[in-house]
Amino acid sequence: MRYSALSIVRNALTGHRHWQPAWRNAEPRSRYDVVIVGGGGHGLATAYYLAKNHGVRSVAVIEKGWIGGGNTGRNTTVVRSNYFFPESAAFYELSLKLYEGLSRELNYNIMLSQRGMMNLAHSRHQVEMAHRVLNGMRVNGIDAEWLEPAQVHEIEPLLRLDGRFPVYGALIQRRGGTARHDAVAWGYARGADQLGVDIIQQCEVTGFVKQGNAITGVKTSRGDIVAGKVCLSVAGHTSQLAALAGLPLPITSYALQAFVSEPVKPVLNTVTLSPSTGVYISQTDKGEVVIGGGLDLYPSYAQRGNLHTVENVVAGMLDMFPMFSRLRLMRQWAGIVDVVKDSSPILGPSPVDNLYLNCGFGTGGFKAIPAGGFTMAHTLATGKRHPLIEGFGLERFTTGALIDEAGASGIAH
Repeated sequence: MRYSALSIVRNALTGHRHWQPAWRNAEPRSRYDVVIVGGGGHGLATAYYLAKNHGVRSVAVIEKGWIGGGNTGRNTTVVRSNYFFPESAAFYELSLKLYEGLSRELNYNIMLSQRGMMNLAHSRHQVEMAHRVLNGMRVNGIDAEWLEPAQVHEIEPLLRLDGRFPVYGALIQRRGGTARHDAVAWGYARGADQLGVDIIQQCEVTGFVKQGNAITGVKTSRGDIVAGKVCLSVAGHTSQLAALAGLPLPITSYALQAFVSEPVKPVLNTVTLSPSTGVYISQTDKGEVVIGGGLDLYPSYAQRGNLHTVENVVAGMLDMFPMFSRLRLMRQWAGIVDVVKDSSPILGPSPVDNLYLNCGFGTGGFKAIPAGGFTMAHTLATGKRHPLIEGFGLERFTTGALIDEAGASGIAH
């Protein structure tokens, strides 16, 4: 069924009793050409582009829980491409461009809101670094502007300019913004399902079937599955699953917490980030204020918060927006992010034959979903790494060709 205004009217006349499920809850088959472990945005996007762009439809997406229940549903929904190095800039710019056309392509409203991404500068040194990033972005063909304090105040009148960290200006990417995280996952799931991909929920991968150095299948809680290729798209749990295949990875997993307030009338116009407080903030279409901060200071797989982080993030938010002291926090959550030493992803084949990796995004996984799926689908279908991810291979940690994007990650790693 194609979604449209006409389909809404037609179903309204029958009490909305005849909507079809957005995707099938498939039973696992004994064999697939490609098995993707992880039913979040990256796994679903990879499956969709495999089927759509390359005609590979013998694909299973295996999810331990439910679709979009991991990091895809546990983030602050920011999309942007304001990266410094050419490799990162090209990759994230592709992702943002795909986001810009995704609602129409998937026939599913992902609620993209390009309200702008504004990075504040609080000292002369940060101003200098911001201009360096701005020049790098322009060299890479990405939109960027510098705002003086008066222009910052015009865009965000509630932002305090003369607080503990005075605002000297800001770098803004006006095409940045937010998208609805659930809608991205559901849209890709629906699109992949319509192309014949099997989406298998409540199915845990417990191990791998190996012949020598090659993966030939996956062991799951619902039986073994023979697979031509296996792709891990499980974010902070990648190192755990890779260990089952005998592959150690240079990944450390941390909890990244975020919070949402009670809904209020529109008060924020952009996504605003302060490098000095470590806090970034935006407002949803429902009026809730979304607040994010830095990583927890210790490795963890726990999707729960702690009062220390709550206190630090709220204090940083109040330095920026003192008026928000009256807001009540409504929800808190944490995602498990996969951090590597250069804060850039690991994409492509692994040293274990037939095992492919889509991981290492740290705090940048959501904004990278379309490009991650697009490039990994090409890599899986052709056996050759997509040109845009040539620099993101695992081998860079032995050659030393790192792409250090810790600054562009936006928060402290």
